Amino acid sequence: MKSQITGLLLLLTMFCSAFLGSLPFGVVYAQSIPDVFVGVDIAYGDVEQVKQLADEVSSYTNLFILGCTAVTQDRIKLEESCQYLFDKGLFFIVYQEYPLDFSWVSVEKSSWLESAKTRWGNRFLGIYYSDEVGGRQLDHISDWMVVTDADSYDEAGSKFNARVSGSVDWFRNGYSTGSDLSLFTSDYALYWFDYQAGYDVLFAQFGWNYSRQLNVGLCRGASAAQDKEWGAIITWTYTQPPYIESGQELYNDLLLAYDNGAKYIAVFNSNKNYSDGILEQEHLDALKRFWQYSQENPRKAYPIGERTAYVLPRNYAYGFRGPNDKIWGLWEADEFSVPISVNLGNLLEQHNSRLDITYEDIYQTNNSQKYSQLINWNNTLLNSSSTPISQKNSSSETSSFEKLLGIKWTMEIQGVLFVILSITSVIAIWVFLRKGQPKSTKLKTTN
Repeated sequence: MKSQITGLLLLLTMFCSAFLGSLPFGVVYAQSIPDVFVGVDIAYGDVEQVKQLADEVSSYTNLFILGCTAVTQDRIKLEESCQYLFDKGLFFIVYQEYPLDFSWVSVEKSSWLESAKTRWGNRFLGIYYSDEVGGRQLDHISDWMVVTDADSYDEAGSKFNARVSGSVDWFRNGYSTGSDLSLFTSDYALYWFDYQAGYDVLFAQFGWNYSRQLNVGLCRGASAAQDKEWGAIITWTYTQPPYIESGQELYNDLLLAYDNGAKYIAVFNSNKNYSDGILEQEHLDALKRFWQYSQENPRKAYPIGERTAYVLPRNYAYGFRGPNDKIWGLWEADEFSVPISVNLGNLLEQHNSRLDITYEDIYQTNNSQKYSQLINWNNTLLNSSSTPISQKNSSSETSSFEKLLGIKWTMEIQGVLFVILSITSVIAIWVFLRKGQPKSTKLKTTN
């Protein structure tokens, strides 16, 4: 009987183990990451202000961007703040202008990233390094210009890439594990070139009176073509108080970013002097309302296979904010600027949230084949597909249990199966070992 039980337990163990090895542990981990990150970016104050804002928003957000350098460039304050955010159940990003513990007189790399990942795991999403690199170049802001002269668009593009990527590499190399670091930034122009320079995630800035859908098309198109992630950050509408748009307008922008597929959606919270916040109760209420909406309603975003890409000339870094905008911040609009802008405006009106904007570099990747069609800047229809290419989503991958039994197993059930497997294995091994031990038999004695 014991041998039958042992055999049964071992058979059950082998059956479960066969599927355990094929359980999508990477997918389990990925499913712990939210479909969308929603939160605030604090760019003022000290540790106490960080805690106060976290207390306020933690029940209706899951993302917190530490943007106040008084905290983020001080190890003790930074770790206290990160731990507080972690304890609140928030994911967080840290803004830095130079690596922690950086010194011009030392070549030693900081080990802070290693300890951060060990201590806070995937709640620590990465570092936000610098911002508006492309926008400041386009607007010819002298103190922030990356490229000050060039003889052609291609030369400007080459110089921009070399210098920005050099800065990105310098920052990464300041950390002992910097190569594995997710690097974030935000911008309002030239997203394509920011990604090319080495950033992993870009936030398109929703601010001023700039077209939201145009910036979505530029940022999302660049991220899709280069296999990166993108998000949106709602920034100032005015250069003086109240700085930010109304609560209803904020809600509309949050919804627009969500329905366009943004992975990260944040609200910038600081005045011009970086001395106080700008979010009033109406803005916090808008965040609460949007959080509730995002929990109850799936996105309306179109997959890439149902979107159209408008393809710009290589290194044509035009701003598309009007006829007086510049190219690379160095040249006035040329003979192509108006016809391209007119074409782009017509396509945005026609396709709206189904339009991405890319550059001719996309033809060097396989991602060009994922779009339903590509329209070149000279109005050439390059390719089309009547059947959109389905995109593989890690959250919908099927485990071996599902394939075998045709049942959709939830992660909770898979967790229970794992526990059962572990207990079964221990029992089977114990019975097997017991069977191999000599029996202790008491000798019967007779008088």
